[in-house]
Amino acid sequence: MENGQLPPTQTVQSSQGLPMVQQVQAEKPKTTKDNSGLKKTILLIIFALVAVTFIGLFVWIYMEYDTLKTNYDADVATEAAKIKDEQQAIDDAKCQKEKEYPYSVFAGPVDYGELNFEYPKTWSVYIAKDAANGGDFEAYLNPIQIEPISNTSINALRVKIVNKSFDDMTKEYQRYLESREKNLSVESVTVNGVTANLYTGTIPNTELNGYILIFKIRDKTAILQTDSVLFKESYDKLIQTIKFNS
Repeated sequence: MENGQLPPTQTVQSSQGLPMVQQVQAEKPKTTKDNSGLKKTILLIIFALVAVTFIGLFVWIYMEYDTLKTNYDADVATEAAKIKDEQQAIDDAKCQKEKEYPYSVFAGPVDYGELNFEYPKTWSVYIAKDAANGGDFEAYLNPIQIEPISNTSINALRVKIVNKSFDDMTKEYQRYLESREKNLSVESVTVNGVTANLYTGTIPNTELNGYILIFKIRDKTAILQTDSVLFKESYDKLIQTIKFNS
């Protein structure tokens, strides 16, 4: 039956032989079900599952990262604390060793070759002339306290850096060596890689018996003198530690 046409009628006869018209019921047109809503629902479910999966994966990765970071930070902190403790132990040991070491370091003026040497910690130091404005440098060292500076007082060490050449200084001492009235001898020694003169006996212009070491330091001459043979042991050790910039 084509669309838009009424269904055909059938003619039948009644029991009396009269014709009767019987209406045939028309068939209802078939309708196509709309599945678009179902498809959307399925897609939403899929998207939701994928989103949940990614969210769960992100949460898991973040938790793993946070755990690793926490462990790493803890390891770094532990290692840093260990290094700090080790360094502290080294510093403490060094400090203790320095406290127990019986010597201090004397440092002369930088412009004059930066003469330095070790001397007993029990000695006092007095800088009489610091050569800040040029001229000679002059310092005195002695156990406990410095004795008054004179040609008769005794100090463990007199340090001078004078503006005279080594040759001129040796000529001055040579005159004392040639004097029969004075008991003075000399020997050649090496100090910080340079040749030095070590004089033993009566110190010039005094009645003291001690030791005098002279050596060239740049264009000047350094003089280290002890006023008494009683300081010989400390003096010898001190000489062995002398350093300077030529």
